[in-house]
Amino acid sequence: MTPQQIEAYVDAVAPALGLTLDPAHRPGVLQFMALAAGMADTVARVPLAPHDETAVHFTPIAPEDLA
Repeated sequence: MTPQQIEAYVDAVAPALGLTLDPAHRPGVLQFMALAAGMADTVARVPLAPHDETAVHFTPIAPEDLA
């Protein structure tokens, strides 16, 4: 997303969700949305084959339990 698209998205979504965005918080919100959009783009670029499926469930494992 371009910076202009992110601004338009935030401007449209905040009121739709009933959120009031304090002008002092706007730069941080836009920065976070740009970060999130970049992460989403990275994930969307992962090639998937027809047989790839989501997990039925996720069970987290602590790093110390991997050994």
